[in-house]
Amino acid sequence: MISRRNFLSASALACGALATARIDPDFFFTSARAQSNRPITFLSAENITGNWDPTAHTTLSQTTIQGFVMGYLARAPMRPEDPGEMVMELATSIEQLDPHRLEIRLREDITFHDGKPFRAEDVKATFEYGSQPDRPAQWYPGSNETFEVTTPDDYTVIVDTSKGGYGAHLFIFLAAYLPIMSASDISGGPRGPLSQRLNGTGPFRFVEQRGNSTVMEAFPDYYKGHPTVEGVTFSFVGDATTRMLSLMNGQADIIERLEPEQFATLEGRDDIKLSRLVSVENKYLWFRCSKPPFDDWRVRRAACHAIDRTVIDEILGTAGEPSSNFISPIKFGYSDLANYPEYDPEECQRLLAEAGYPNGEGLPDLEYITSTGFYPKTRDYGEIITMLLREQGFPVTLNVMEVAAWNERLYDRPGGGPGHMIDCGWSTGSPEPDLVLRTHFHSSSKRICGIEDAEIDAALDRERNAATLEERRELLQTDLLPMLADKAPALSLFTSVMIHGMRAEMDGLFIYPDGLTDASKAVFST
Repeated sequence: MISRRNFLSASALACGALATARIDPDFFFTSARAQSNRPITFLSAENITGNWDPTAHTTLSQTTIQGFVMGYLARAPMRPEDPGEMVMELATSIEQLDPHRLEIRLREDITFHDGKPFRAEDVKATFEYGSQPDRPAQWYPGSNETFEVTTPDDYTVIVDTSKGGYGAHLFIFLAAYLPIMSASDISGGPRGPLSQRLNGTGPFRFVEQRGNSTVMEAFPDYYKGHPTVEGVTFSFVGDATTRMLSLMNGQADIIERLEPEQFATLEGRDDIKLSRLVSVENKYLWFRCSKPPFDDWRVRRAACHAIDRTVIDEILGTAGEPSSNFISPIKFGYSDLANYPEYDPEECQRLLAEAGYPNGEGLPDLEYITSTGFYPKTRDYGEIITMLLREQGFPVTLNVMEVAAWNERLYDRPGGGPGHMIDCGWSTGSPEPDLVLRTHFHSSSKRICGIEDAEIDAALDRERNAATLEERRELLQTDLLPMLADKAPALSLFTSVMIHGMRAEMDGLFIYPDGLTDASKAVFST
């Protein structure tokens, strides 16, 4: 049986070689050498759903594909030095006119891939469709009944949140999250054109799905100019070793989610470049709060105190950063929480006894579900979490699944989601914290953990309804986030680090901290 001391020693040796890695995080430079425009081959760690409607899924691989094809009102680089920075794209300006009205001015030279001109009606339709409560990709501050969108002309959009009572500023950060869809596509409903293919305004247009590969080609009428490369082929390869070997032998141009030891293997090679970015994604152990025993906050908090997260940090090495919050450091409102649960066996036992389970006696058999092949080191740290929980009396069994099977079991459902705990990250390409907090912890959504808690709902509503961003930041840091730390519907284990590997001859990419990739200026130097 492995001990924590032995595992820590092994992890430290494995990760020690990574401490001095030199990284180019942006890939912004362009070589002066001769250039080739062949298509990019991108190997993904996650499968797709087959439904192309951007509001119909929360699958990161499809979100990455959308980043190549779709257009956004603005983009958020989300670098630690300025997490709230917004760079205009389809919009030329986003201005708050008063507490409840936001004005969005649009570019006039944009065309959808099907030839339809981009207009204000497309933004209006996107906002109204994407905010319907039945859409799985919940991105809105309120349902479409809580705000009104008007279009004074073809290139002006006014968002009025008076009916909802919350500030219009909530739509500012969301401008970088939801891709703008065509109003004519939206008119076909969820089973119409939206579900069948992507139709965007981005640098690459969707061509076809060929097995596990999504084929895209350069869009000649892209408003920033014709992309240099001919296209992008985005393929699902679930095995991390296969992805790495494909990069090394030239079959792939870029791969995602490298394991720490793979980083060490590739670092220093002349034919490979590496990127390491603190991401917008935190990695969580989600408790199924909708069924026993984790419907009791004391049992959830006890489990948190049983887990030594410093051991997980050692295992992850370059693939993670320590976390003491439910949101990433590049989300609006982040701060280290003084009451965030730390490893404390005595407090764990006190809470278990208070909840009626002294030393874990009486607890049911617990299933902890995780995946393999997508997130780095899930099996390794899953085994450690399982061992630590068992040390405190939690009768836990770890169930490691391939990605598609794990995806199918991810969400809450009537009677509670499968298992009792499940490992998953949550990556949203915007500084907006409610894309994590309201999505998961409000009773109207409760995506994975299934929690229904009136006090948390009220705290979420207070921060959402703040009159200004400054007031909202204060409520996040002193009210909502400390409350979540006390009630522990999930435990944020660490902040993920996005590690990509790419061929050295590829230049001109920009990688966002949610994994989206801007390849509009990508070139191959020969």
